[in-house]
Amino acid sequence: MEFQDRMLKCADCGEEFVFTSGEQLFFHDKRFTNLPKRCKACKQKRLQAAGAPSRSVKNETVAICSACGKQTTIPFRPTQGRPVFCRECFSQQKKPLRASA
Repeated sequence: MEFQDRMLKCADCGEEFVFTSGEQLFFHDKRFTNLPKRCKACKQKRLQAAGAPSRSVKNETVAICSACGKQTTIPFRPTQGRPVFCRECFSQQKKPLRASA
């Protein structure tokens, strides 16, 4: 099934917005039956008014690298007793995948 971009009218602000072919494919795959009613800006305002956290806000934690001792930020809260690595030390921890024979 081939989708083409469609113009829809926002239920809140009345402006037209594009319902892209990629979004239509997503709706189709998820079996959503209703079309979107709001543009992205109005949808974001509505979520913020309802008290939902913004997706653009990232929670970062300041931590000390277990390998080199350098201060770094990580996108999660570390679990007590588990090592935390800066980007450089983490990339050195990764082991190359071996081809199975």
